[in-house]
Amino acid sequence: MHKRLFLLLLIILLTLMGCSNNRIVGEKPPKTLIKIGNETYETTLGSYCWKGRCVDTAGPVELLEGKKPIKVRPGEDVTFVMEYEPKPNKFHIVQLKENRETEVVVEDNRFVAPIEKGTYYYSYGVWWMDENEANFSHGDAFYAFALEVN
Repeated sequence: MHKRLFLLLLIILLTLMGCSNNRIVGEKPPKTLIKIGNETYETTLGSYCWKGRCVDTAGPVELLEGKKPIKVRPGEDVTFVMEYEPKPNKFHIVQLKENRETEVVVEDNRFVAPIEKGTYYYSYGVWWMDENEANFSHGDAFYAFALEVN
């Protein structure tokens, strides 16, 4: 009797775990684009944890070495576009310029480009947090891109 109950509970647990993993599909986190005006640009996938696999990469400056920054006007809107469901429910973006890190406010998947001319590097972190279990992530990813304010 105890064996049957144990097996039943194990089957239920495995079923529930399987359902929670079904939220995340694909071998890697989804592509994330940024939209500026009518143009869209790819970001570069950095570190991530996805379907039980974690990959650690260099930071945004090193990750983008040799790539041209995206040209943007001062104060222009920059919008994040991710064609994936479910959408991540936690976000964090850091701007790097001349070894200074600044947290950037994102509202409605967008932020405003800096006013000062120069090249700015960004690390955009997203998490698919569990809605029922506190501090439990189904997956996370960091994306890098650079903006050149003219």
